[in-house]
Amino acid sequence: MRTLKVASLFCGCGGADLGMLGGFKFLGKEYPRLGFDIVYAVNFDRHAVETYNSNFCHPAVCADVTEVDFSVTPDVDVMIGGFPCQSFSTVNPTKDTNDDRANLYRQIARFLREKQPKYFICENVKGLITLQKGSIIRKITDEFRTAGYNVEYQLMKAVEFGVPQRRERVIIIGIRNDMHFTYEFPHPLLDEASYVPLGKVIPSLAIPEKKYYFSERAVQGMKNAKNNMKRGLWQRLDGPCLTITAHLAKTSMNSRDPILLVDPEKELYRRFTPREAARIQSFPDDFALHSSEAKSYKQIGNAVPPVMMWYVAQALEKAASEEADLPKPRNAAASQRHIRQEYSYIMQPDAATGTLFREPEAPYFTEMHE
Repeated sequence: MRTLKVASLFCGCGGADLGMLGGFKFLGKEYPRLGFDIVYAVNFDRHAVETYNSNFCHPAVCADVTEVDFSVTPDVDVMIGGFPCQSFSTVNPTKDTNDDRANLYRQIARFLREKQPKYFICENVKGLITLQKGSIIRKITDEFRTAGYNVEYQLMKAVEFGVPQRRERVIIIGIRNDMHFTYEFPHPLLDEASYVPLGKVIPSLAIPEKKYYFSERAVQGMKNAKNNMKRGLWQRLDGPCLTITAHLAKTSMNSRDPILLVDPEKELYRRFTPREAARIQSFPDDFALHSSEAKSYKQIGNAVPPVMMWYVAQALEKAASEEADLPKPRNAAASQRHIRQEYSYIMQPDAATGTLFREPEAPYFTEMHE
């Protein structure tokens, strides 16, 4: 009768991890604490680790996962990992599957072979399913199967679970061969008529900060663009938003990124603020963002929507509880969702390293990267 221990590879700023833990509120709805505890988290980007460590009680390690010795990391019941997706994304024109990032799924397979957790959850872009006529996802899932797992995957739409965004992601679930039960993916909760509209997380189109508005020159450039170019994908507030990407800081009027039309008569357009982007991704407002807006956009755009991940994790908890007679979910208020409200030391330079990150204690020994 215990909670399940979790390792998070490629943890980023912590969207999947927050969903895995639960114990947060979004748009007035409680997402109760689930029966998981994250005991190890790792990511290469030190800025993402900084954001992660300002939000969670369990510190993430800043390290290159390819150099981590998994034999000295904690034993866990569950591994979660959103291996980098740039090489598989539909917005990447090259889709080079020989890119080093395209092979980082092998680090997940290495972890599975070394640690043999009971279950794993992976997330990636929907383009993974169709890339090279499906051969890439077959290659990836086959490698996971050879590590000793029954593997299933499904395309999930965040908008069907209360996220105000038309984000679609492949969720890959692995159950160790000796566990003898089948994971049932969560069923959609909402249909087109009941999707959460963007207006629920955008309180006002007009905001005082002028830096988020596009210049007159940018607007004129959009108007002069050829018909076959994307023209200012401005979003209506009465429907869900298009997918939030990692490069919103560089959004242009002729990009594929969503923007807002503030005033049609005055032709005023603007980009989303980092906090608005976080809300569109279903992060609660008390989730601390990075002090650099450019880095916040990147981290939020790369994240897994916590609300969608919560439903994925809840389904795993239910199946695992039936299999192993695990305890019921803990009360959200009592757990305080593991989000850090103090621990100010994380944001102070460490005396030994001179960085914002503490050298992790055993069993997390791994070299820190600047």
